[in-house]
Amino acid sequence: MNREQDLYPPIKALLERQGYTVKGEVGAADIVARREDEPPVIVELKLRFTLSLFHQAITRLKLTDQVYIGVSKPTGRTARRALRDNLALCRRLGLGLITVRADGTVEVQCDPGPYAPRKDKARSARLLREFDRLEGDPNSGGATRHGIVTAYRQDALKCAAFLAEHGPAKGAEVARSVGVPVATRLMRENHYGWFEKVEKGVYALTSDGTEGLKHWAYSWEQAD
Repeated sequence: MNREQDLYPPIKALLERQGYTVKGEVGAADIVARREDEPPVIVELKLRFTLSLFHQAITRLKLTDQVYIGVSKPTGRTARRALRDNLALCRRLGLGLITVRADGTVEVQCDPGPYAPRKDKARSARLLREFDRLEGDPNSGGATRHGIVTAYRQDALKCAAFLAEHGPAKGAEVARSVGVPVATRLMRENHYGWFEKVEKGVYALTSDGTEGLKHWAYSWEQAD
């Protein structure tokens, strides 16, 4: 699909199979369909998801509850996530979503209607556990995932700081001294490359660990 106009014939055919009379470019709407005395159906077309497309569709909700957005079905590496995220947004806004594949196949991803998302209790519990474990407020709200301080990183920093001060030590001693019960497992997993096993149960700080302490000095101070 190279032009918005290419989306029109397959979507029109879909609506006509459902008994609608379909016309394009009626007033400000890209597609308007009518079936007897039912409320009209409006479809706003764009080749891809854009903020202006959602703005247009929301404006059409003043005219009818039956509003869809129609786009070319995303392709490429991020296609599945793009479709999933925008489908969720459509549902949240009460909009329908129609996608058109390159071969002209039309797929109705969702119909317009009220949306009440189910709460994910497990994710909510994980969020609260992370909140409780995180010491201080080491991150600026809205920061990207690159460089964010998690409770896990704070635990790793505590272990690294102990080894920097005391030298190689047993995992149990580190756990007891810094208050990180999972210190042995954390150092064994060595997610950041900060630790090395020097003998059974004994760990030392690597050069990367020393640099990590310097790099995350502000976050370490916040945790303290």
